[in-house]
Amino acid sequence: MNTRIYLSLVAFAALLSFTSCGNKSPDSTEAAEAENDKKLDTLDLEADGEFAVAAADGGLLEVTLGKLAQTKSVTPAIQELGKTMELDHSKANEELKALAGQKNITLPDSLSEKSRRMVDDLSQKAGKDFDKAYADMMVDDHQKDIDTFRKESEKGNDGDLKAWATAKLPILAHHLEMAKLARESIKEEKKAN
Repeated sequence: MNTRIYLSLVAFAALLSFTSCGNKSPDSTEAAEAENDKKLDTLDLEADGEFAVAAADGGLLEVTLGKLAQTKSVTPAIQELGKTMELDHSKANEELKALAGQKNITLPDSLSEKSRRMVDDLSQKAGKDFDKAYADMMVDDHQKDIDTFRKESEKGNDGDLKAWATAKLPILAHHLEMAKLARESIKEEKKAN
């Protein structure tokens, strides 16, 4: 019985070596193309993943700074801006987290070092200095965010992330206008005093 198993294995090995030495079958070409397609798809989605990670970090920063503004600000417009940032970005963060889970994209669950430094720097300020710095930061940040989200909405490769970015653009534009108005209210207060 051992002889039969041995002969069967030898015959199977000979068959394998014969087929591998001869012409390549179309299946191996298809398999190679499929593997290349996977690699290319992954590379095409790399920018989408980078966008998602940056958006998540930015969203975490907005929530953290929004909470800080609600406690440290002496200007009602800044306090209201902070509350809006906390609420809107918390909601957007949850949506992005769910979307990333579907796409197998890992998102940060805490602030980046750069974002932590921004929070630390702003935490050192108080009163009108805090308000001015926060308003300036929100204007600058939202101008950059709008550019980043617009780029993703126009050039992103993942349809769901593109749609999410597109849906957030009007909200970011609203935040930018709120930040500009809050900054103006600080300037007007300063002129009045």
